[in-house]
Amino acid sequence: MGTGPRIAVDAMGGDSGPAVIIAGAARAHKRRSDLHFLLFGDETQIRAELAKHPSLGDSAEIVHCDDVIAATEKPTQAIRRAKTTSLGRAINAVKVGDADAALSGGNTGAMMAMSKLALRTLSGIDRPALAALLPTLGDNDLVMLDLGANTECDTQNLVQWAVMGAAYSRVVLDIEKPRVKLLNIGTEELKGTEQLKEAAAILRSAEYLRMRFDGFTEGDKLARGNVDVVVTDGFSGNIALKTAEGTARFVTDLLRRAFTSSLRSKAGFMLSKPALHMLKVHLDPNNHNGAVFLGLNGVVVKSHGGADEKGVANAIRVAARMVREDLIRKITDDLTSIAAHRSRMAAQ
Repeated sequence: MGTGPRIAVDAMGGDSGPAVIIAGAARAHKRRSDLHFLLFGDETQIRAELAKHPSLGDSAEIVHCDDVIAATEKPTQAIRRAKTTSLGRAINAVKVGDADAALSGGNTGAMMAMSKLALRTLSGIDRPALAALLPTLGDNDLVMLDLGANTECDTQNLVQWAVMGAAYSRVVLDIEKPRVKLLNIGTEELKGTEQLKEAAAILRSAEYLRMRFDGFTEGDKLARGNVDVVVTDGFSGNIALKTAEGTARFVTDLLRRAFTSSLRSKAGFMLSKPALHMLKVHLDPNNHNGAVFLGLNGVVVKSHGGADEKGVANAIRVAARMVREDLIRKITDDLTSIAAHRSRMAAQ
């Protein structure tokens, strides 16, 4: 049995159920054999899939659950069954200390509602935010939040999310002082809502934090590679994310169509295959799978519902790394710095 991070997995979450989830766990375990899994869901289905991956061996335990949250279920309905469902019990395993992190590819709204109820938010955080990695043309990906957990937010929410996003960037991107920007309709200081302008003023003066605030960025600049963390409200963030994903699919489909339109283009395809492979790898969402609910008293990771086993393995690696790097403590330290700064300012 592994002595590393213990991951509570909702084996019933996601579009393909236990088959892909457990294959992903086996893939992640092959890379890091110290991982241990608590698999929540239908025991018969899970055991049948585990039989296909004997390498997991003693590193996986099954916790039978009769109940499953449907993808279409409203959070207010789902939360009533938190104690009986595979999703709710996986999250509760983190609360009671049986697991270090929880992971699911299921209902995002239900997952957020259950996580907030079971784990509560960190002191100094009003609302958790959903953060994920997006590909760029730079040397590293960028962290973007909020991606849909909160459709509305105020100035303090944006400031808090910037702090959390910077801490997350230091862990997953290994950047000592991340460049942070706020998503806006322009880069000029006078543009945007009052909340954006107020948050920018606060972050601009927060030189004591381990980040470098670089002002505003626009949606068309997200992939340029000149920013490490982009902060926005969940409504705008979710639209930006879905637009980026749709554009990536559009580009790959357009190229596929162009390269199959004639014999000459097919010959060109063979010559361009290495470059196209690099493009596919860069745009493949499975290579960036694993959105994180930041701001909770526990690690919770959302896998894309349609992720393949490689995507699930990547999400598991994200969860394990946050545990190993003690992300929550790092966020808490930064929040403590903010509180101490405010106390000093108030005393002056």
